[in-house]
Amino acid sequence: MASDSGDSNMDREMILADFQACTGIDNIAEAITLLELNNWDLVAAINGVIPQENGILQSNFSSEASQANVFGPPSQSEAADAAAGGTVPPLSSSSSSSSPPSSSTSAFCPVSPTSRHIVERQPRMLNFRVEYRQRSVELVLEEGSTVGEIKNILETELGVPVSKMQLKGWKSGDVSDTTVLRSLHLPKNNSLYVLTPDIAPTASTSKNSALQESLNQNFLLVISHREAQRDYSLNFPGSRTIQEVKRNISDLTNIPVRHQQWEGWPASASDDSMTLAVSGISYPCHHLSVCRRLSPANAQEPTEECADVHMISDSEGDDFEDASEFGVDDSEMFGMGSSSCRKSPMMPENSENEADALLHFTAEFSSRYGETHPMFFIGSLEAASQEAFYGKARDRKLLAIYLHNDESVLSNVFCSQMMCADSIVSYLSQNFITWAWDVTKEANKARLLTMCTRHFGSVVTQTIRTYKTDQFPLLLIVMGKRTSNEVLNVIQGNTTVDELMMRLMGAMEIFTAQQQEDIKDEDEREAREMVKREQDEAYRLSLEADRKKREAQEREEAEQVRLEQMRKEQEEEKEAIRLSLEQALPPEPDEESGEQISKLRIRTPSGEFLERRFLGSCKLQVLFDFVASKGYPFDEFKLLTTFPRRNITQLDPGSTLLEAKLFPQETLFLEAKE
Repeated sequence: MASDSGDSNMDREMILADFQACTGIDNIAEAITLLELNNWDLVAAINGVIPQENGILQSNFSSEASQANVFGPPSQSEAADAAAGGTVPPLSSSSSSSSPPSSSTSAFCPVSPTSRHIVERQPRMLNFRVEYRQRSVELVLEEGSTVGEIKNILETELGVPVSKMQLKGWKSGDVSDTTVLRSLHLPKNNSLYVLTPDIAPTASTSKNSALQESLNQNFLLVISHREAQRDYSLNFPGSRTIQEVKRNISDLTNIPVRHQQWEGWPASASDDSMTLAVSGISYPCHHLSVCRRLSPANAQEPTEECADVHMISDSEGDDFEDASEFGVDDSEMFGMGSSSCRKSPMMPENSENEADALLHFTAEFSSRYGETHPMFFIGSLEAASQEAFYGKARDRKLLAIYLHNDESVLSNVFCSQMMCADSIVSYLSQNFITWAWDVTKEANKARLLTMCTRHFGSVVTQTIRTYKTDQFPLLLIVMGKRTSNEVLNVIQGNTTVDELMMRLMGAMEIFTAQQQEDIKDEDEREAREMVKREQDEAYRLSLEADRKKREAQEREEAEQVRLEQMRKEQEEEKEAIRLSLEQALPPEPDEESGEQISKLRIRTPSGEFLERRFLGSCKLQVLFDFVASKGYPFDEFKLLTTFPRRNITQLDPGSTLLEAKLFPQETLFLEAKE
């Protein structure tokens, strides 16, 4: 019974870690309460916390007759543990233990139509800390809210229009305003920042500019791993959070976040959700050190009564389960490691990045089994998924994940006879993106489980963990779907070339059917978008033509108004000049004054006659002013005599009428100047 109790505690610790990784619930007491309410049924507890878009996930804690799984049935020991502990091993099957997994059965969808355990729970709330210049805003929203709702709240709080606001800091890159927070799979605490490139900073916002500049700067963190006596020089943007740095270090050192003990963080870095820009670290370089925190179990021998308490505290605060804590290498257990009989491991244990590890894997695979082998994708699992799933529908492929284990006796046979067979190599190259990993070393296996949890979920991770060493190597066939990636088949090492080809072709048939639907949907969507673009372009051109026509009409009207205004001003100016000249004229002399008087008769262009008497001693300028006062300015008209024809306006305005021979009377006529 003591052994059964130990196994049950181990299972519950694994379920607790997976439940926290899936739901992001950091509170251990809350997580255990939810699991106990669902009788430690992982899927049912997740259904109660995270509502599913396509219905409720089916629980695997129903009757044994209704359970189905393609990974093979539980072993006798698992069945015994299930009977004793009251739990059913995950992903159990009612088929024969010797039968291979069926390619037509979903690998990670256990079915239980007889019972579902649902926990009534309020909507999950997410905390956001948003930084903008010198301000910081704390928000709490339901995960069913959208990004646009966050921006609307920030518009009220910060006074920044939504149209000029760029919300940055999302782990999945840029998102649209209609994106639902639930689809981003965010942790409970999040750190974001607002950029406003269209709003220039003022003198009062110099601190804002400094913060914006810090967010865009790169910080060099020199992190010393004290146990391995190794330094990592890592560049991070200022917008990266302390929590993200710790997760990256977890990938590099295989120390879970909950077990990391740090030295060197400044006192101001009190919250893991803070960005590096505001944490107070030194720029451009800051030195830190990390090691594994000693648990109470290592400090002293735990008693039987506090075993469960120790399990709970060990699980607190980590996002992914550390696979290296669940056992030791089989070769160490039996004292016969295989590393001594090979020149080089298939993959180094402490490679800094996945691309270098895959290059080493490919070179070693070629050295052992020859140059004829599948073309392994060089890069991370995320990059391989992007290459396979997220291009045009016609260009998408299946993803084949090859998991190698040197400790398995099947590895050499599977690699040399199956993976290097010409037909298999050709078929994989044409239809698959093939990505490989070596799980021989526990550190590499833990790293793989972390990556799988991140990209495929904890169910896939738990399934891979249940395979024993002698069942390797494995070939996972993964198909990208709209909402999530689906593992179509898991092929074990004890197969033949013909069976392997049939499995690959079966997966290809499922993929082709899905691809044709995706191509049809994509073509229809592109056709709709093309029609919409054409309509938008026609509408834009129509608006542009209307705008130009309206602008031309407005310009013409404005020009007419301007010319009319100028005409009025000129007329007013002429009238003012005429009145002033009329008022300045000397009075008309009487005929009986006894002085020499010149009587002039002037014919206008309209045929009318102007008559007036002038003193013979008057200057010609007086005559010109008289004509101008009648509306015929000197600069526009010329004054001519009849016979002989003379242009009086060309004479000296200072000469008298007598000198101009306009005495005692004369008839003149006005003529417009050319």
